[in-house]
This record gives sequence, C-alpha cells and structure tokens, in this order.
Amino acid sequence: MSRIGKKPVSVPAGVTANVTGQLVKIKGSKGELSFEVPEEVSVALENGAIAVQPRSQTKRARALWGTSRARINNLVVGTTAGFEKKLEINGVGYKAAVAGKVLKLSLGYSHDIDYEIPAGVTITTPKPTEIVVVGIDKQVVGQTAAEIRDYRGPEPYKGKGVKYAGEFIFRKEGKKK
Repeated sequence: MSRIGKKPVSVPAGVTANVTGQLVKIKGSKGELSFEVPEEVSVALENGAIAVQPRSQTKRARALWGTSRARINNLVVGTTAGFEKKLEINGVGYKAAVAGKVLKLSLGYSHDIDYEIPAGVTITTPKPTEIVVVGIDKQVVGQTAAEIRDYRGPEPYKGKGVKYAGEFIFRKEGKKK
C-alpha cells in the first residue's frame, strides 16, 4: 500500500485543475503544466482534490501509483510557487555570467563554455560564483542544474568545480612524502 499514493493532492485556491481521461492539466499563477497519467493508474478530481488509485494490484501499478501522485503534486507546487536549484562555483578564476539566453561559464578550461538556457527556465547569477536555476517544471529545473554541474563537477582534493548549494563533497587527503 502506497503511503504517498493514498493522500489526495489538494488543489489550492487560485489554481485550476482539469482531469480529462488520463490527462491532468494544472493552471496556476506561474503558468500551466500537464501530465499524462499511465494506464495502470486511475485519476479523478473530487471535492477540490485529485485522487489517484491503482487499477490493479500488480507491482507496476503499485509503483506508478505513488509516482503519479508525486508528479501531480509537483505540477501544483510548480504552478503556484515554482522550483529553484542553487549551484556554487569554487576555484580560482571560475565564474559564471548570463548574457541574454546564454550562460557563460569560465571553469578553468582553455575556452569558455556557452550553455544555451532552455525554455521555461530562468537562470540568474547574483554573484559570479553562484548560479540560481528557477522554473515551474521540477524535472526541467533539475536537469538544467545537473547539466551545468556536469561541465566541471567538484573534485575531491581541493573541492574545485560546480556543486549544488549545501552539497557535501567528501575530501581526500592527498599523498604524503
């Protein structure tokens, strides 16, 4: 029995929810998102909340039950509050700047990296060593932050590179003579 799947997703005031067959559309103050619920799960809008139930007791249906409920909840949260990921840059000369629709990264390579900002995502650099990724779709925000981090992940000896804010980097000691 899914603990997460049992809870209905409440639809707050100011948010419009529409369930048509397996398609769930949520419209809020920040924008509109939709999610196609898998066939193994049934979804219904009742009493200002979206209820999700498995159609059968197969392992796949039970797995998709909680996942579908979480995805629908992310639609509601994204259209009302949005999602944010913060990245930190550590290293001498490492920095980031936004120029139009391009994020320019200087990460110690012989050339600068130009990262094309995807649609639906806003990237700001409050400081040259901080990157803030903001958007309404949790998957797109997380994927964008992961792609930026991938250009120069944090290394374990000095901690240089791009890391998530609050991420712990296990540090190694280095060789002794």
